[in-house]
Amino acid sequence: MTINEQSHLPYTNFDQLPINGQWRHGKGAKVLRDLNPYDGSTLVEIPHANRDDLDEAYRGAQQAQLSWASLLPGERTAVMRRAAHIMEVRREEIVAWLIHESGGTRIKANLEWKAVHGVLLEAATLPYLVEGRILPADIPGKESRMYRKPVGVVGVISPWNWPLQLTVRSAAPALAVGNAVVVKPASDTPITGGLLLAKIFEEAGLPPGVFSVIVGAGSEIGDAFVTHPAPRVISFTGSTPVGRNIAKLSAESSVLKRLELELGGNGPFVVLQDAELEQAVEAAVFGKFLHQGQTCMSINRFIVDERVHDEFLERLANRVRQLKVGDPAAPDTLIGPVINESQLNGLRSKIQDAISAGACQVVGGDAQGLVLPPHLFSQVTNQMALAQTESFGPIAPIIRARNEEEALNIANDTELGLAAAVFTRDAERGLRFAQRLETGMAHVNDQPVNDLPYNPFGGEKNSGVGRFNGVWAIAAFTTDQWITVQHTPRHYPFNATMLT
Repeated sequence: MTINEQSHLPYTNFDQLPINGQWRHGKGAKVLRDLNPYDGSTLVEIPHANRDDLDEAYRGAQQAQLSWASLLPGERTAVMRRAAHIMEVRREEIVAWLIHESGGTRIKANLEWKAVHGVLLEAATLPYLVEGRILPADIPGKESRMYRKPVGVVGVISPWNWPLQLTVRSAAPALAVGNAVVVKPASDTPITGGLLLAKIFEEAGLPPGVFSVIVGAGSEIGDAFVTHPAPRVISFTGSTPVGRNIAKLSAESSVLKRLELELGGNGPFVVLQDAELEQAVEAAVFGKFLHQGQTCMSINRFIVDERVHDEFLERLANRVRQLKVGDPAAPDTLIGPVINESQLNGLRSKIQDAISAGACQVVGGDAQGLVLPPHLFSQVTNQMALAQTESFGPIAPIIRARNEEEALNIANDTELGLAAAVFTRDAERGLRFAQRLETGMAHVNDQPVNDLPYNPFGGEKNSGVGRFNGVWAIAAFTTDQWITVQHTPRHYPFNATMLT
């Protein structure tokens, strides 16, 4: 059937895995129950994959990649364009899955759909941007060339918070430039983190075996996913401790891997004394509480000049108290459930620790199910655990700074450096401040939750290695090969007569 003929039929059979071109059950002994975090209902039960399944997916990817890479650029571009078109046709179906599986509000799910659609359109251009070079050579008659080639197989480990977008961000560019991809989605979001994308690519005409999805326990297949000899690049988005372990496994594997790591953040949102406060407050609410704060580049610390601290705190608290909390499927809900019970318990511990450390709870409330209302704390110091660890939830600490220089020092006083923001009426002042921030991304007069195709996304310090998007994605998922052609006989420093 064509795409248009299929478009009215919803995707099904999410209890099966696409492994080496076939949808089938995993061979593992355990079964994953995929739950809706808002109402606790079971969405699907998926038999786990085991190491044999993983090996089949990787070996199949190696074989399928050869013919996929040999296609003309326009043929790979066409697949990406069709995938983007399918996203448009199936928008409501995709948005519904993002709401029900990841707990994202309808606002967040639509933003994620838009981001994924943008990445697919970006990926459709990448086959034409893979370029070689003719290099100068100081040897007579020699032509020196650099060819850019796909690495072969890419392993993608994606998280649960923006599952579809953070899988597509690596998978689509990697596929577009000629690689095969095997994905291990998070156990909380196996459908939106991998299986749904496999359906989209299959409908778009991606050849069998080029894209496989492995769902299984990290304790059983996690290490093997990284150390398997097939993948030459491992792309991971998640916590810094797990990223460190992946780097260690990669170094110890039989074949060294290149790594693309987007890890934790401790994003500062700096409000200087000349900031337009109403604009800053609106940005603060979005940048902190979108998707319940479960975003790597969310604001983790508000650092406010003491001359505007009290007014900013009052305005922010008033706005936060108005946020609608509850069912993520409702169109006006702004804060839905956190992903699971373990996440909620961790957030409760952070709240209690903050109160014990002397922070003042300005806004708060008890959780209903997994829905934790927004929490706002004042009288926070940068030495408190609340300011030094990534909350990954709807908890906002506010730190008072004496002046711009102290605000900068507080902002940089962390081992993480993903995204940051600064507000000031003087754009040039903001630019100078942003350039001194020790982060991979910084935004003047905007909140830090920004990820645009063709712009470099990534962090400094312990927030990651490498960059995503655009030409940076091409560099991530290709390798350079140097080839020379000697057109005329070369004269060497010695000849055969000298050796007798």
